[in-house]
Amino acid sequence: MLHKTKGVVFRFTPYGESSIIVNIFTASFGLQSYIVNGVRAKAGKNKMALYQPLTLLDLVVYHKENASILRIKEASCAYAFQHLQSDPVKSTIGLFVNEILNRTVKEQSHADELCNFVFESLVTLDKLDHPENFHLQFLILMTKFLGFGPFDKGELAAWQLSEDENLVLDELLVASEYSHRVKMKNEQRRNLLDAILRFYGNHVDGMGSIKSVPVLREILS
Repeated sequence: MLHKTKGVVFRFTPYGESSIIVNIFTASFGLQSYIVNGVRAKAGKNKMALYQPLTLLDLVVYHKENASILRIKEASCAYAFQHLQSDPVKSTIGLFVNEILNRTVKEQSHADELCNFVFESLVTLDKLDHPENFHLQFLILMTKFLGFGPFDKGELAAWQLSEDENLVLDELLVASEYSHRVKMKNEQRRNLLDAILRFYGNHVDGMGSIKSVPVLREILS
């Protein structure tokens, strides 16, 4: 049966000579795998752009319960990023966000709410004038969609944050909008990220270390 839904591309894997298996988090069905034929062939290269990580899509898909791989009937870009791929800071934050999504989003519950949150967050990141704290706010806000939020500062007590870092964290916790600028030093930003990622690691099985963190630290330093 055909369904309209929006979705966020998480990743793709080459399949055969010219096809891909693309993992898309959809508003209607959660995380799904779709086979897309011919996009790696010369004639399909324009379509391949639709399946890059974090692309926001409007979709018409075939859906069958318990099917491991499905098909897409129609796909179009829901929002064309203006800066996310070209701005070094935003593209690095996007790389980090994509890795976090791939490591943490495993359940189908609350798919519509989580998909809307990711959509709105990525559009905001693309437009944001000062994105240096976006990744911290994104991690905090996403906890309620992953089943272990709302974020509680008390759960970070074991990570020995300084008094100043706790004050910054207090402000981050009440910053419901990404446009709310929270002033902090680079060292505070790094320490808060480490603490929040440890918090995630305590709640997400098999999360492991996030490979994009060193690059993120370098670009924000």
